[in-house]
Amino acid sequence: MAADVSPSSSPEPAGKPRSELATRALSAIVLIAVALATAWEGGWTFALFWLAAGIAMMAEWTNMTRVEPRRPVQIVLGLGLAALTVVFLRDMSLATGVAVTVVTAALGALLARGTEGRLWAVSGFTYGAVIVLVPPLVRAHPFLGLVGLLWMFAVVWATDIVAYFTGRRFGGPKLWPRVSPKKTWSGFAGGLLAGTLGGFLVAWGAQRLGWIQPFSLRNTIILSAIASVASQLGDLGESALKRHCDVKDSSHLIPGHGGVMDRLDGFWAVALILGIVLLIVRLAT
Repeated sequence: MAADVSPSSSPEPAGKPRSELATRALSAIVLIAVALATAWEGGWTFALFWLAAGIAMMAEWTNMTRVEPRRPVQIVLGLGLAALTVVFLRDMSLATGVAVTVVTAALGALLARGTEGRLWAVSGFTYGAVIVLVPPLVRAHPFLGLVGLLWMFAVVWATDIVAYFTGRRFGGPKLWPRVSPKKTWSGFAGGLLAGTLGGFLVAWGAQRLGWIQPFSLRNTIILSAIASVASQLGDLGESALKRHCDVKDSSHLIPGHGGVMDRLDGFWAVALILGIVLLIVRLAT
């Protein structure tokens, strides 16, 4: 899974049991291995992996926001996400995908109680749909493919790891204390530099191996920097949602890490940007 691989999004409390840290590290290793293995395989395996992640994120979203009736809404939205995966795998038309999205969102809104509940249900489906569709679309894209996916992983992972350790080492002014009290501007800057470098190195290495055509150094650096910033904003956005809902973790699904949303918040933001770009290109052709 394209997950956070840093020990945490905030410094560990003193005296943290070593067994818990070991569990966290082992979970991260397993998630990374599965993410890379399914990325290499592609096809149904990869699409189903991200379908599972998207359904988990939708369920965590609707649990945190207390959408009611919980289970019926989650079942409808989950079936809609599964239908989007089928649309992708069967290479159906964009219109079919849009129809599935509209119908699912409408049914979720009709089932949910109250105006706020309806908004949370629709936004939860949208949140999950980005993760269900964009990684497989990138993997299947003739000009992005595996390299595009590895670029996403590299930017997000490098940003998260270096932001964590840079923030711990240098401290300084807080980035957004009301939302995430332990994130600092030094961590943001360190993450930005690392994410930009990580994205560039993947593209550079792929070109050296002959996997992609020659690219513009400037454009690669710019795109990697934008993605790194988006990744950190995605992390902050999820922190704001958790603070609004008064929860610490989105769930306890991943041992030592919390929920799937906790691990994919930054990746989701990068996927959203790429998804918008791919949609614009599709509509323009």
